[in-house]
Amino acid sequence: MESFTEENYLKTIYHISRQSAGMVQTNAIAERIQTKPASVSDMVKKLAEKALVNYIKYKGVTLTEKGRLTAINIVRRHRLWEFFLVNTLNFKWDEIHEIAEELEHVNSPKLIERLDEFLGFPKHDPHGDPIPDKAGNFETTTVIKLNKLLPGEQGLIVGVSEHSSSFLKYLEKTNLTLGTTLKLIAITEFDGSVELRLANQKISISREVAKHILMKPSITTPSR
Repeated sequence: MESFTEENYLKTIYHISRQSAGMVQTNAIAERIQTKPASVSDMVKKLAEKALVNYIKYKGVTLTEKGRLTAINIVRRHRLWEFFLVNTLNFKWDEIHEIAEELEHVNSPKLIERLDEFLGFPKHDPHGDPIPDKAGNFETTTVIKLNKLLPGEQGLIVGVSEHSSSFLKYLEKTNLTLGTTLKLIAITEFDGSVELRLANQKISISREVAKHILMKPSITTPSR
């Protein structure tokens, strides 16, 4: 059984590998978990000894099939606990990440299967991220970043790629939550800020915010 630290490394490598092709660099891992590159090198060597990763010095790391399945199982536990916290215990979506970070290390397959069944086998967590099933499969949905919509296009908010409490509180305050339908009116050329229409209100958000909001676009005729 892997330690909490080893599980966190596997999960981090998994998330980085899904965002970019090729080997995961140790510097990228160090930056993500806020530690020294030398510490990362020591840990990935241990993970390689357990056949959880393939590690090539100066080139990077990839997960083995065993490591990938272990990482997906950790992600599954995390997202199921997040769903439970919001939908059963009435936590807000900006309060749950750190709690789920602790609960994800409770490695009891029977408990997780009972939890999944109790929750009705949810497909997405409260942030819109897909929840893998017990075989490691999860739904794939075509999404684009909000700032990649064209003026005149509209869509549905289906997820976020930033889970910090401050970011989620901001979205809550501006009514940019999951399930919200919006229309992109214009993108400011100078700074990339985005003007939106939500129901009967217009709002403007920064490019930095817009790039972390994931949309399922509707079929519309964009303005030219």
